[in-house]
Amino acid sequence: EKNMDFTGKWKFHSIGVFNDNDELVYLTAEGYLASPMPYIDETDKDAVAEEMKERKKIIGMQIKICDDGKMYMLMPLPEGVSKAEVDKAVAAGYFTLVDGMIADSPMQWELRDGELCYDTGIKGEIFDEEAQTWVKALDESGYFTFMNYRFIKE
Repeated sequence: EKNMDFTGKWKFHSIGVFNDNDELVYLTAEGYLASPMPYIDETDKDAVAEEMKERKKIIGMQIKICDDGKMYMLMPLPEGVSKAEVDKAVAAGYFTLVDGMIADSPMQWELRDGELCYDTGIKGEIFDEEAQTWVKALDESGYFTFMNYRFIKE
């Protein structure tokens, strides 16, 4: 069955950022970690450390596509957080864990004309018409695209 090709884990491949010429360029994990931080004071060690923590979280992101039509965006647990703290946050309902990673509520996915599509759940109207919340997941190169992130099948 064709949809089996899509199920499983997709890991971070690259992030789209605008370069100095306002062109969208994609940076790999290594490139992203090494890229400049023009929007923070790079002489401020704490700000740089905080930004690196955020970047590491982003490059640790995964997407899990399940057989049951659910799709999860997974974030790595924050560095230096104990299991007890994680268990407490889960118990309080702040997030759930899927495969040991932080997960939001699942999104839905399905095949439409043989193409992987998912429901962004982002509500809104365009010209007084209810906006279509379903989008194609894969770009022309076969990357799973989510906002400005690209993922590849693990």
